[in-house]
Amino acid sequence: MAGGDQYQKNSMYIETPAEASKNDMLDDDGRAKRTGTWVTASAHIITAVIGSGVLSLAWAIAQMGWVAGPAVLMAFSFITYFTSTLLVDCYRFPDPVHGKRNYTYSMVVRSILGGRKFQLCGLAQYVNLVGVTIGYTITASISIVAVKRSNCFHKHGHQAKCNISNYPYMIIFACIQIVLSQIPNFHKLSWLSILAAIMSFAYSSIGLGLSIAKVAEGNHHVQTSLTGVQVGVDVSASEKVWRTFQAIGDIAFAYAFSNVLIEIQDTLKSSPPENRVMKRASLIGIMTTTLFYVLCGTLGYAAFGNDAPGNFLTGFGFYEPFWLIDFANVCIAVHLIGAYQVFCQPIFGFVESMSKERWPESKLITGEHAVKIPISAGTYYLNFFRLFWRTAYVIITAVIAMIFPFFNDFLGLIGSLSFWPLTVYFPIEMYIKQSQIQRGSFTWIWLKILSWVCLVVSIISAAGSIQGLCQDLKKYQPFQAQQ
Repeated sequence: MAGGDQYQKNSMYIETPAEASKNDMLDDDGRAKRTGTWVTASAHIITAVIGSGVLSLAWAIAQMGWVAGPAVLMAFSFITYFTSTLLVDCYRFPDPVHGKRNYTYSMVVRSILGGRKFQLCGLAQYVNLVGVTIGYTITASISIVAVKRSNCFHKHGHQAKCNISNYPYMIIFACIQIVLSQIPNFHKLSWLSILAAIMSFAYSSIGLGLSIAKVAEGNHHVQTSLTGVQVGVDVSASEKVWRTFQAIGDIAFAYAFSNVLIEIQDTLKSSPPENRVMKRASLIGIMTTTLFYVLCGTLGYAAFGNDAPGNFLTGFGFYEPFWLIDFANVCIAVHLIGAYQVFCQPIFGFVESMSKERWPESKLITGEHAVKIPISAGTYYLNFFRLFWRTAYVIITAVIAMIFPFFNDFLGLIGSLSFWPLTVYFPIEMYIKQSQIQRGSFTWIWLKILSWVCLVVSIISAAGSIQGLCQDLKKYQPFQAQQ
């Protein structure tokens, strides 16, 4: 009888308005309801892809010339888009539409490949993310120093000694990131990504405009060629090889976003299917960035020729219109503030989720303390572990950036180390397993060939970047103001 009463009670249960409202705020797996669309996903992608890498593309094309430079750019664009379409189908497993959700890149690899490959993926992903945040700290400081030097030259004349240290601006950047790092998760970053995407369009457009103006000058004479910098004129034979390898790494870095693709996809609404929306967002994001990359790279090379600088915006010098170059560099800094958060949020989420699993009873790790914010009349939930650990992370990355402030070589090394495993190898291996492609079939063979070719490219570009870093270290003294 008791069982019948219980059954009757359950069968006649009516959800209260409060419970219904709460359920409306939850997804099918009990997590907070996602609100992302193809617009916000595209903004995240553009923020992640159009980063500091665009600034070195003119230099990269100068190393390879008019033929190989744009060809390599387009090849990386195609490969990145193709492998991203494989990766988005792995978000849910085993079925791409109705399978179980995987919230992070590492979880996807664990679900499909498991074991040691999951560990290798986690190592590659998080080393890359840490490297990117260090690189963005370096780049943001370079841009702000360019503004300060420009104003110094404008005020005191171009014969003045305007040597300004990057380090104070790295500290300022880190202080801003300490505050923004308290944003709890990716789902709260949409506004910041949209702002950062707007900034990336702004400084890229300014760079394009300045390049066109420089090319259109009547007295504009620069040396360009089909094969780039010339052996015996601009560089030695060995320098040509090493620089070409490094340039490939810079281009690989410029397209790096696979390491946060799943995290971006996890912000999308469940309907329409996430994989379909993410493919659309990936196409829009990569097409947009490729257009900017080709224009910035080729017009930057046309403007500066074989002497193209590592950062093509600072290469326009500190002459008129100095205010426009200042504005472009401010846009870079603002963009990198947002991009830093896009790349570090997966690190934060990983460490915090692992800590909660390890110490579920710890109030320090799991406790949330409500703090009322007077101005916005809202409430912020403070977690002391999140506050201390995220602050420590930002400080450590800033210190590393201050010790090794090498722009081009650092970007090339990050790009080369992460491109093959995260952008190519794991997406292909997971697609083969999930789609049950037979070993030795035509599709299996050409996917494996693509993977091995990209591995060779990553190895040679890493070698070029390491050689460049070694050259920089020979003449570098830490914590000394750079001229």
